[in-house]
Order: sequence, then C-alpha cells, then structure tokens
Amino acid sequence: VQLQASGGGLVQAGGSLRLSCAASGRTFSNFHMGWFRQAPGKEREFVAAISRSAYGDSTRYADSVKGRFSISRDKSKNMVYLQMNSLKPEDTPDHYCAVTQIVWAYVEHPRRYTTWGQGTQVTVSS
Repeated sequence: VQLQASGGGLVQAGGSLRLSCAASGRTFSNFHMGWFRQAPGKEREFVAAISRSAYGDSTRYADSVKGRFSISRDKSKNMVYLQMNSLKPEDTPDHYCAVTQIVWAYVEHPRRYTTWGQGTQVTVSS
C-alpha cells in the first residue's frame, strides 16, 4: 500500500480543516487506517483510527481530539479523511496517515503500523 496525505494548511484557532489520505496498491479495506501527529523533538502521537471493513469501520480517538475530530473512509475512492473542527494551537504538528493489520487493540501504537504517508503540515494560529 502506498499512502498520500494532503489537506493541511494554516487556520485560525476555532477553524476547521479536512485531511485526506489516498491509498493505492493492495486492497484498502483490509487495513486499519490511522492518523498520527508529531511535533519537532517529540514522539509520534496517536490522533484517530478507523478499523478495516471486517471490523465494521469502528473508530477510536485520542482523548485530546474527541468531539472535535472525525475519521471516515470512502471505500469507493480508497480515501480516508480526518475532519478537524474547533482547532487549537496544540493541534499544529505535522499529521501522518498510516496503515496496519495488527489487532484493533493496538491501533494507538505507531510502531505497530507498517506503511506511512508523508506528513501534511497543519498550523493553527492563536
């Protein structure tokens, strides 16, 4: 699977962005998809994940984004989206999409992911 992330940009606090992740290669619906973010000098941080279709497209969110972010999948387009609302300055780091086939219980762990897209920069000004 190859991944291409896009949709980042500069937005004021309280604004919204929608990130997109385009997948190509192997059957997209067989993978859990995750979004992570990473600030300079810090470890990669879990943001959200959506399960593969066999798990019913379940979702999981980091506590810091619950109620503000929403992850979704468009199987017909091989796309995963991260809708980010009520953005805060701490949402600023580069965001990355990734895929994994590990058990759903471990989807918050970045080292469990096998393939990563390039980062898309998100900047939230206060």
